[in-house]
Amino acid sequence: MHRDRYDDWSFPKGKVDGDETELACALREVKEETNVEGDIGDELPMVSYIDHKGRDKTVRYWSLRYTGGRFVPNDEVDQVLWLSPEAAAIKLSYQHDVALLSHLSS
Repeated sequence: MHRDRYDDWSFPKGKVDGDETELACALREVKEETNVEGDIGDELPMVSYIDHKGRDKTVRYWSLRYTGGRFVPNDEVDQVLWLSPEAAAIKLSYQHDVALLSHLSS
């Protein structure tokens, strides 16, 4: 997904709300940012990095098999693309996102 605010290509992510689980957070963030729903697949490796404000970030990811929804541009995300892992590796803005691609099963 492309975030106009940062002019970057990345995967959906966000912060846990209240007492929701990290998995529930992941599903909610995907829905909020892309309007896509799906079935949860494998958990991917945890990613740690320093954000653009110098803060330590740790993110958990899961693969998701698309089951429905249609993207509509919103205040966070202006574009979504479905790409092969090879094409995504070229498009993604951050090396820590590119590294996740090798853990996806088809």
